[in-house]
Order: sequence, then C-alpha cells, then structure tokens
Amino acid sequence: MSRHRYIISSVPELVTPNVRPGWWAPSRRSNARPTSLLNDWLDQIADENAAYASQHPDVIRRPFAVNQIVHRSNDRLDHDMAVIVEHRVPIVITSLGARPEINEAVHSTAASCCTT
Repeated sequence: MSRHRYIISSVPELVTPNVRPGWWAPSRRSNARPTSLLNDWLDQIADENAAYASQHPDVIRRPFAVNQIVHRSNDRLDHDMAVIVEHRVPIVITSLGARPEINEAVHSTAASCCTT
C-alpha cells in the first residue's frame, strides 16, 4: 500500500501512478477543496487508470481508495458520499466513526468499506 502524507495526497497525479505497479493507493477526500474538486479528481483517476489499462493489458492494477471522515461534524459527508457512490470508488476507508448507512451506501456499489 502506498500512503501519502496529508497535503501531498491532495493530487490525483500521486494516486494513479501507485496503482499501476500493483500498489493499493488511498487518497484523502478532504483535500479536495472546493468540494466540487472531488468529482474532477475521481474522473481523472478513472480516466488515467482506464487509459493505462488499455495500453498495458498484462499489468496487474490494484484499486484505489478514498479516506472518508464520517464523523457527524463533517459538513461535506453527504456531498462526498454521493460523489464516491456515483464514481463507484472501489475501496472506501472510513475514519472517526462507524456509520451503518455509510457502509450500506458503499456496499451498494459492490465496493469494500474499511473502518479505522
């Protein structure tokens, strides 16, 4: 697994290359500011991964992940979860709480949810 520090994980350009050699690459969704940027980042990650996969069909790629803070004080939670579900993010790491409704939303897309 590739793990980036707080601010450096704020760019998709660091997530996509780590998925290519077969690492599992999480990204902090809270670094996407403004909130509309999360949609753009997930589009970019998906597009770059698809392009790489078509050019290198023999390379094993691993899923990327998003770290989602699920504490009730997170005023972006509903927006970010809607974007995460829409993009069918393969792995969602939830932190600062355990919320059954969040786990259900993630599982509705056949994704994995890990609570820390």
